[in-house]
Amino acid sequence: VQLQASGGGLVQAGDSLRLSCAASGRTFSDYALGWFRQAPGMEREFVSGISRSGSSTYADSVKGRFTISRDNAKDTVYLQMNSLKSENTAVYYCAAARSSYSGRYYNTSVRYPYWGQGTQVTVSS
Repeated sequence: VQLQASGGGLVQAGDSLRLSCAASGRTFSDYALGWFRQAPGMEREFVSGISRSGSSTYADSVKGRFTISRDNAKDTVYLQMNSLKSENTAVYYCAAARSSYSGRYYNTSVRYPYWGQGTQVTVSS
């Protein structure tokens, strides 16, 4: 499956952004999906994951502010980011993992064999 992330940009602290990740090449509904981010000089970290059935999980640092969702009809996964903070500045990556279990999501990068190219999010304080 090929993934194409978009929607990043430069915003001010407190603003919102919605990232999108469009998939192609395989049956989108067969995949669990995730968002990760990597700030300069830092390791890539988990942000959020969603199962085939739509159940989701979040990093503690984004709970209550970020929302992951998927639209299987559009082969797209979204990350709605509200109340952005300067520490959210990073390159955001979407990832996909084929899953046999509809309710399973993953929160570690090693679980995801497919990755998008990343989209830059910069939050100015």
